[in-house]
Amino acid sequence: MRVAERELKVKMLLHICCAPCSTATVESWRLEAAGLTGVFFNPNIHPYSEHQRRYQTLLAYAQTIGLPLIGEPRYDIKAWLRQVHGKEEKGVRCRVCIAGRLQYTAELAAAAGFECFSTTLAISPYQDHEIIREEGERAAARSGSKFIYRDLRPSYRRSRELSRQAELYRQNYCGCIFSELEAALARAARREAKKSTPDANG
Repeated sequence: MRVAERELKVKMLLHICCAPCSTATVESWRLEAAGLTGVFFNPNIHPYSEHQRRYQTLLAYAQTIGLPLIGEPRYDIKAWLRQVHGKEEKGVRCRVCIAGRLQYTAELAAAAGFECFSTTLAISPYQDHEIIREEGERAAARSGSKFIYRDLRPSYRRSRELSRQAELYRQNYCGCIFSELEAALARAARREAKKSTPDANG
């Protein structure tokens, strides 16, 4: 369900997971929000060099599109690992991870005078959108801010197109050490499956 237009002519703080996901997300929200500002807070990203590559990519891209950024990246992998300890299973850890990032964004939005917040995670077909919605609303309730969820998955192809045009670095895993391993195993499995597939011309 779309949020009423009158509710969207407001200042919004947008949590950004990476530059590629920000492309079509920013394009979409700029049609509806009076003022849009981004924040990069993703302490889940591993290793540190990957975190910095994604952050620097966003800094450069934000400058080209005139998107202001606030907040600090605050990279603390030890704290993040403690949070997900015993909850490493996919889905379970994802909720903990998304909750932490949206809680930070909600508190920053409230402190900085933004009327609402959202996240670029909502453009990804690889994310659990029920978790995004639930944790966004929970963070909003705790902070006194307002979370606006919009399913932007139909714009995912557009985000890929825009990121290619801008020649942005595109990562091949979500971010955490567990997702990096899962993605690597999935790629290996696809390679093995391709090898074992009989040649149609054979």
